[in-house]
Amino acid sequence: MEGYLDLIKMILPEILVAHFELTESKKVGERLNLYFEEKNTVPQEFNSRQLISKGFHKTITVQDFPLKGMFVFFHIKRRRWTDKETSE
Repeated sequence: MEGYLDLIKMILPEILVAHFELTESKKVGERLNLYFEEKNTVPQEFNSRQLISKGFHKTITVQDFPLKGMFVFFHIKRRRWTDKETSE
């Protein structure tokens, strides 16, 4: 799998590779669906706060440029973070 990671980094947007995990891929006809979940690591800009992951926001779908003649859709699930001190 490590060999594929370098290839994936060249094809996918950098932010997806850095902050999200590819959890599933489905090919349906001429459509490629890639499913991503945000990693369970606190974003760097909030390292000074005590954040707890409280599930996920609603999945968003983004269409990307075609790849080898296939329509590409990213299904992205971002984490819902709660500040332990302020409950925000």
